[in-house]
Amino acid sequence: MSSGSRITPGPPAKRQTVTLSKLAEKKALGEPIVMVTAYDYPSAQVAEEAGVDVVLVGDSGAMTVLGYPSTVPVTIDEMLMLCSAVRRGLKTPLLVGDLPFASYEASDEQAILTAQRFVKEAGCDAVKLERGGSSAARARAIVGAGIPVMGHVGLTPQTATALGGYRSQGRTAERALEVARDALALQDAGCFAIVFEAVPTPFTEAVHGRLDIPIIGIGAGPATDGQVLVFHDLLGIFDGHAARFVKRYGNVREQMIDGVERYAEDVRTRKYPEPEHTYTMAPDEAASLRASLQSGALTARRDVLR
Repeated sequence: MSSGSRITPGPPAKRQTVTLSKLAEKKALGEPIVMVTAYDYPSAQVAEEAGVDVVLVGDSGAMTVLGYPSTVPVTIDEMLMLCSAVRRGLKTPLLVGDLPFASYEASDEQAILTAQRFVKEAGCDAVKLERGGSSAARARAIVGAGIPVMGHVGLTPQTATALGGYRSQGRTAERALEVARDALALQDAGCFAIVFEAVPTPFTEAVHGRLDIPIIGIGAGPATDGQVLVFHDLLGIFDGHAARFVKRYGNVREQMIDGVERYAEDVRTRKYPEPEHTYTMAPDEAASLRASLQSGALTARRDVLR
């Protein structure tokens, strides 16, 4: 081979599907797990192309996409619609669906039936539920029915009112022990991973070594096995209040507004559409059309439609 020859690179290696065992392997090897939320087909495609490991269709979509004031009002059917759209845009990340408020708390039977709908109707690989306590029993029942479950402790938005609002949890030793017990209960129930939300870094550091399953942090500090952020928060799409733990990696909303404003201005000043945005017609066909219109062909057609 001459010195001037170039080696043509082959096609990119096909990314392997992320499985529960792959997540466990990442924890064992100390490889951080990347998780984001997504709520529709385009955002799922972005997550796929970006190479994330886990995609959560969070009930946060109630606020970021559906316009509710909190996560509480969102229904099962609405969540299934969002999950189905995301499923169509994903190939490799693990897809987790959030069980909405009042869809699993009443009984094990209710929890299993709801989880089954997320898997059967929306194609989710796993489901997520909030809190410990009775939720640990529901998690155990769902796992027993053959559906993987992700837990969620600390700040749990579905019950934020009972926790004193959207505020950090586990800031006293007593409360931190309660959160730790919830986490252990969810692990014992068979959860494959747990989200720690809005808890102090010292708490996460103290508990991390006592859990065998991956901890995914959101406002839980760096002592976790992975991180998750809301898609609309990290890209600057949602204009609502941003929590302390949110880091902006883009200002997409500003770009969207700017684009629509420039479009509106072009329409109002007749700068759009320009010739390259229109379709042409052969001159003889255009002349024939004009002649037909002048001869009353359009009126005749209206008579036929009557």
